Amino acid sequence: MKRMTALILALLMLSLHLPLLAQETPVRIGIGQFANHPSLDNCRDGFLLGLAEAGFVVGENLVVDYQNAQTDMGLTAIIASGFVSNGVDLIAAIATPMAVTAVNTADGKIPVIYTAVSAPIEAGLAYADRPFDGNATGTSDQIPVRDQLALIRAMQPQAKTLGLLYTVGEVNSQVQAAQYREEAAAFGFEVVESTITTSSDIPLALPGLIAQVDLLSMLTDNTVVQHLDLVLDAADAAGLPVYGSEIEQVKNGCVATVGIDYLALGRQTGLMAARVLRGESADSIPFEVLKDFALYYNQEALTRLGLTLPDTLAPDLTEVTTL
Repeated sequence: MKRMTALILALLMLSLHLPLLAQETPVRIGIGQFANHPSLDNCRDGFLLGLAEAGFVVGENLVVDYQNAQTDMGLTAIIASGFVSNGVDLIAAIATPMAVTAVNTADGKIPVIYTAVSAPIEAGLAYADRPFDGNATGTSDQIPVRDQLALIRAMQPQAKTLGLLYTVGEVNSQVQAAQYREEAAAFGFEVVESTITTSSDIPLALPGLIAQVDLLSMLTDNTVVQHLDLVLDAADAAGLPVYGSEIEQVKNGCVATVGIDYLALGRQTGLMAARVLRGESADSIPFEVLKDFALYYNQEALTRLGLTLPDTLAPDLTEVTTL
């Protein structure tokens, strides 16, 4: 009888501690990043900051499996499949190709929180008229094309042709290029486009494009941005300005941009992920767009190309230092 009583007491004590033990079990997330470049790195860092702010801290109650696909679509699929087979609690997908692959692979079984997706609706990650039903949500880095064109026109009042280089397989880039075509005429620009399939096409595409335009404007194209140095080297040799699509590109040598802070975008995404980890349905949270745009310029790049800031823009622009 005494042994039975002791056993019952032990079981009761264990049951009282079960909720605590469950809370101490670390949350496991997989972070899949499509490409290796500073803006996406900032998204990842910001994502972890947002999670930590919400109480999910790496090394305490959070385990992270980070994988980078290096713009390889085959590796992107392998990474997503690995996260699903390992049964992570949540997948964080950075950039459009990674997000689309993760959502399709998870098939609703695991929540996917994406970031740095320029066109979620066009990519099939959100609906315009109703909540999404794929157990996914996240943040968009839609670029302000009209504001970018206004900046370029103010910087180069005599320019006539604007060049775009982008990956034909990236939906985000297709959408942005269409926005440029739609808006460019209002600012007196003709848009000249050159598309690539893989990064090895960049050196082949650049000479022909550069020969036809007065400037290049970058999109948030993951493949091209990962090889921004190739674009800048070719453009500098021709004395051609390159405008970035976000601050990190300006730090790396583009002359100016109207862009967002990707660290802030990642933080916003991390806070959304924390809500899902606490029990909210991902589909119940609409995707969000960071709208705090700022104007940045690189004085070293301007000097090198013989450009000056218009007096009308100077008070609104923030100088960044070349990395």
